[in-house]
Formats: sequence, structure tokens, C-alpha cells
Amino acid sequence: MYICKLIVIVAQGRQFATTTIMKKLHLLVLKSYIGPFIATFFISLFLILMQFLWKFIDDLVGKGLEWYVIGELLFYASGTFVPLALPLAVLLSSIMTMGTMGEHYELVAFKSAGISLRKIMMPLITISFFLVFVAFYFSNNVLPVANLRMLSLLYDIRQQRPALNIAEGVYFRGIDNYVIRISEKEPDGITIRGVKIYDHSDRRGNVSLTTAEWGTMVVSPDQSTLVFTLHNGTNYLEVDNQDPFSRERPFQRTSFERQEIRFDLGIFDMTRTDQDLFRGSHQMLRLDQLIVFEDSISNDIDTRKNHFRLDYMARIFYLNSVRDADFEHTTGVKVDSDQIVERLDPNRAAIVVDRALSLVRSNKESTNLMHEELRQRNRALARYKIEFHRKFTLSIACVVLFLIGAPMGAIIRKGGFGLPMVISVLFFVVFHVISITGEKFVREGVLEAHIGMWIAPMILLPIGILLTYKASTDSTIMDMDSYLGRIQKLKNLFIKNRSKKQLPS
Repeated sequence: MYICKLIVIVAQGRQFATTTIMKKLHLLVLKSYIGPFIATFFISLFLILMQFLWKFIDDLVGKGLEWYVIGELLFYASGTFVPLALPLAVLLSSIMTMGTMGEHYELVAFKSAGISLRKIMMPLITISFFLVFVAFYFSNNVLPVANLRMLSLLYDIRQQRPALNIAEGVYFRGIDNYVIRISEKEPDGITIRGVKIYDHSDRRGNVSLTTAEWGTMVVSPDQSTLVFTLHNGTNYLEVDNQDPFSRERPFQRTSFERQEIRFDLGIFDMTRTDQDLFRGSHQMLRLDQLIVFEDSISNDIDTRKNHFRLDYMARIFYLNSVRDADFEHTTGVKVDSDQIVERLDPNRAAIVVDRALSLVRSNKESTNLMHEELRQRNRALARYKIEFHRKFTLSIACVVLFLIGAPMGAIIRKGGFGLPMVISVLFFVVFHVISITGEKFVREGVLEAHIGMWIAPMILLPIGILLTYKASTDSTIMDMDSYLGRIQKLKNLFIKNRSKKQLPS
């Protein structure tokens, strides 16, 4: 109602209040946009985070991790997904905002008052460009830290042993150098029966075995030691014979009424790896650091190529000179290389041919090794180049996807989470697939990084400009009735032409 009053004032030609009214209209558009943007951003971030959690669920379950460790991992992981969730939120919220305004005929009221779609979208365009700088700052300064914390913590969790869980009738091998089997557990969870403990600390196989009829299994109050108190059991030990040529194998058996065995549970504690070990990875670097690493790797590749070229030429020159000198010393005649085999006797010629083949095989093997080494170095260089351009492409994606979402919302004139959600997910999937394809081409050396990483924005940007033009000119691009009408006209034209051909001349 408030918007309609403002539009009526503008329509009545009160020019003195036009600037103030436009500011209020822009403020209303911003208020309509901020709410959906915040909601869609956190929804997108949550969905991507759940996909991450589902991917690594096997590494998290069954290891007895504290809740704050998993919470810390999810917190850092959510930070790494912000550059991906931000463009999706911009796309979805822009479609929802403009679609809602079109559905409630607010866009029609704006245009009837002489306010163009470009002026309506101006505050949203300003926010989109502001988000470009925010996304770039986040990708360059916050994202490397979040990647470092998240990946180092994920590495430690993957290295963590499964939680202590000795089940009935199962050989438990979670404790180093010991294998434990329990036939039965009492309901109290402490009393155990039919206990077998194999001691492999001597690295000689099953030479030490402890059995007991029953016992108790408790963990010390500080959670550092597992205590087995065994009753009515026997220790079996095959004594090591120092004489390797003796056939005698001494065997020792000792019975006991009560015996206590302690196991250190420190191996089940999660150890934190020094984060400095991961700082050289491409995902943990800022732009200036990426440039330094790229230059270092490029110089290393050029140095390796020059060394290999010089070494290859030196080996060829040396072997050719030795061959010619050997032939001249043997025959006393100096001839060209092509005539050596013809001038030598068959036995000597066979030796020369074998040496030549050996030289070819050696050069081929060294060339293949150098080719594989350079391929690996180029793949490592491509990762740093990809990360360099990714900081820009994910930021520019906010503007590109806004230019698609806002006019698309004005065209379809539908708000909410129905049709806008379907359309936004479709465009985002197209953008993401093209981005992944271009990144793969760069990693494999098919395309340069400045081409492969910018394919998705360059493809979708013309689409966004076209949609903006169509929305500004009130296009019926999403009106099915217009398409059906055109199809009906073509059908009538076809029937008319067919009838003319069937008339007798």
C-alpha cells in the first residue's frame, strides 16, 4: 500500500519529491532483498556443509571424537564453503525478490510511473558489486586460514584410531602388539568370561598367550589405562632358543589365580599435527604467496629442461666421438657414421649395433622419466594457477549470477521457494559443471589457466545481459501462451500452403 502511494505521487508529477521518493523505493527494494539473501545464504551453506559431512561420515563415526572436535571441523569447513554458497545465494535471492515484486504487480506499478527496470535493479546491482569485493577479500585472506585449519584437523581425524570397543566373540586388534578375544560379556559391562590375550610384542608370532576363565575390564579414572583383572587362568610361552640349529623348542606354562594386565590407551588420543606442514599447499596461500610459488615452480621447470637438454646433447656427442675414435683406431680409416657398419666385419658390426641400441634405450628411458617428471611439475604448477584465478572467478560469479537471477525473476513473476528454486539450482549447476570442466582441462594441460577458469563466467555473462534486455523490454520469454500462439500460426500457415498446392491448376 505504501509503495502504491509513492508511485501515485510520482505519477502526479511532483518533481520536487522525486529524489526522496526514489530513495525510499530503493530502500524498500533493498529490504525486500536482504531477508531472502540472508536466508538463502545460510540454507545454501547448510546444504553444502551436509554434503561435506556425508562425504566424510566414515572418517568421523566410531572414533570416540568429542563433540567440540566435530564442531570445530564443521565450523572451519563452513568457512571454506562461503565462496561457493555466496553466488548461489545471490542467484536465488535475486530471483525470489524480483519474482515476488512481479507476482504482486509492483513492477507493473513502477513501470507505469515511468521507473525503468534498470533503476529498480540499481540498488541490487550496487550490493552485488559490493559482494564481489567482500567475496574476494574473504577468498584471499580468510579462506586460506580456514582451509589450513580444516584440512589439518581432517587429517588428524583420519589418522585417529577407532574407539576402544571390544565386542563378544571378535578378535580385537586395536591395541598395538596385542590381540584380545572375549567370549562373553556380563550385563554390567565389566565382568568378562572366556578371555584370550595374544602378546605379539616379541615379533615372533603367537608365542605368548594368556587365557582366563573370567575377569573384569575397567578403564582407569583418567581414561589413560585399560585394566584387565583375570582369574583362574594360564600363561603359555614358547621360550626363544638361542641356538638356531637346535630342534628343541622349550615351552613354559604358568597357572595363576589372579593376574592384572594394563594396556596404555594413549594411542587412542587424537594428536594434532603441526599446521606448518600444510602451509605450502595451494589452498592455504594468498595471492602474493601464490605468485611466489608459481614463479619458483616455473623457474624450476625451466632449469630442469635446460639441464636435461644439455645432458642429452653431451651424452650423444661423447658417445659419437668415442664410437668414431674406436672405429678409426680399429680400421685405420676415418669414414662417415653411415659407413661404419658397412666397413666393419660382421662380429664387430654386431657389437656396434648393440651399443647403438643400448644408447637408444638409455636415451628413451631417460626421456620418459624426464617427461613424467615435467608432467607432475606442470600439474603442480596448474594447481597454483587454478587457485589464483579461482579467487577472482568466484567473486565475479556474484555479478554474473545476479544478472541472470534478477531479470529471470522479473520475467517469470513468481516468488517463494518453488519455481525460483528450480531455476536457480539449474543455472548454478550449469555454472558449476562448466567451472569444474574448465578446471579439469587446466589441470590436464589442455587449456591455459586464464582461459579454462574463466569459461563459465564468459558463457553465462552474455546470457545474463540478454535476459536483462528481455526483462527491460517486457519480453514474453517465459509466457507459454505466446509460444503456443506462434506454434498455432505456423501450423495454420503450413495448412494454408498445403491447401494451395492441392488445388487444381
